[in-house]
Amino acid sequence: MTVQTALQQACRLLEEAGIAAPRLAAEVLLSHSLGRDRVWLYAHPEAELNDQDWVRFARTVYQRLGGKPTQYITGVQEFYGREFVVTPDVLIPRPETEHVVEAVLALPQAPRRIVDIGCGSGAIAVTLQLELGAEVWGTDISMAALRVAAENARRLGARIHLAACDLASALAGGAFDLVVSNPPYVSEQERPGLQREVRDWEPACALFAGPTGVEFYQRLVGEAGRLLVPGGSLIMELGYRSLEPVRAMLGRQWEEIKVIPDLAGIPRVLSARLICQ
Repeated sequence: MTVQTALQQACRLLEEAGIAAPRLAAEVLLSHSLGRDRVWLYAHPEAELNDQDWVRFARTVYQRLGGKPTQYITGVQEFYGREFVVTPDVLIPRPETEHVVEAVLALPQAPRRIVDIGCGSGAIAVTLQLELGAEVWGTDISMAALRVAAENARRLGARIHLAACDLASALAGGAFDLVVSNPPYVSEQERPGLQREVRDWEPACALFAGPTGVEFYQRLVGEAGRLLVPGGSLIMELGYRSLEPVRAMLGRQWEEIKVIPDLAGIPRVLSARLICQ
């Protein structure tokens, strides 16, 4: 069994099963199984797999056919140019969430103290600490998620503080320049229509916000008002169709409300500034 033949067979199986981007999935899984990068696969199509390599690769293909996301099989996902560890205890970081980071970096004044509410894998918290050198806190209600975030901080050399709590209830108010979050924003009504890779594998507590999908935002806006210093900023990722309900939650204490679309033109990030009292 050569690299080329293994890829062809896996690609056919994945395609017949309706797996998205079957060729890419096959290449990533084979690279992972062999401990090589994808460039090596292109350069060595005639290299032969030994029995151990083939069994390892076949196991990963079987897992993917069962719906397990590629990132949970390989255990990693790239975010903002860095490789993060991911497990089924955390959401898989999406490219769209990089717009949150970019919105923070575009602030007129770099924040010195930041809290990432619902930090999950730590993708946002770790990235902001490394990019800005700021004091960064990450909170999550899941201890398993915090362990993943701690591992990513250690591997990438980020100095972040982590707290297990609901929203940011463990942290003092009036102490932060920035509250950032990629919150749960999927409604329970949308659950049946989600891709099985998302619905059956990613953590429900990080996906579903309640009957309408905007319940978490209501709490998040209130918590941000408590945590921020006057003039501090709130930056959060938006769910599909959540812009208007979320914007309506921002009362008179908020100003400079900005909406940032993603590359598809969909409103993706909302930024607001707490009015100086």
